[in-house]
Amino acid sequence: MKLQSKRKVLIATLSILAALIIIFVLCAIYLGSYYSADTDAIEAYLPKDMSYTQDKYGTIAFEPLGATKGFIFYPGGKVEHEAYIPLMASLAENGILCVLVEMPFKLAVFDVNAAEGIQEKYPQITEWYIGGHSLGGSMAASYVSKHTEKYKGLVLLGSYSTADLSQSSLKVLSVYGSEDKVLNQEKYNKYKENLPQDFEELVIEGGCHAYFGMYGHQDGDGTPTVTNEEQIIITVDSIINLINKK
Repeated sequence: MKLQSKRKVLIATLSILAALIIIFVLCAIYLGSYYSADTDAIEAYLPKDMSYTQDKYGTIAFEPLGATKGFIFYPGGKVEHEAYIPLMASLAENGILCVLVEMPFKLAVFDVNAAEGIQEKYPQITEWYIGGHSLGGSMAASYVSKHTEKYKGLVLLGSYSTADLSQSSLKVLSVYGSEDKVLNQEKYNKYKENLPQDFEELVIEGGCHAYFGMYGHQDGDGTPTVTNEEQIIITVDSIINLINKK
């Protein structure tokens, strides 16, 4: 009986170990796969004289001379953060200091507080905004909900806020494409109540989920009828309008 019991324990232990190994492998595969930035498209989009810096943590900063307003951006889930360089560069061309953070495993949920300490690096900036794409937008909203006194506004691209910001004085802009099939519309509509009553909403006709960055087609997304460049330009214009809004 003792030998039989030992065998049962051994079999159970091996079964648990095998299950853990399978889970670990699946997690490794999931975390290791992501949408890569389209470097050729990005290079073609960027002005030849556009420059930016990238620190040892991967944080990318565009620092136009004389900037007094800053924007911190959280990338979408499973998307290489360099894919949003065109969006940041276009905002920088309009005089906005932009900081694009890299997330652990390309998932903002692993570093909701990524914006912490960035403002202190740029004392010349008097107004700060934060935003993000998809999961990144939701995590940016979660972060700013605890730091509303430090920010003037929030930008959500193909995203929504599960944090209650309805009583805040934040200026909020929500943008998504009419052909976005990745954004959960049911949740999007449900969580609108978490935004201030005067929040601004823009639906880009013909826009899709992936075209806020440059990383190609995203699984499950719709078919856009605008170009990647057009969607970024429309998005930039709407963000600039929000920032300049009195």
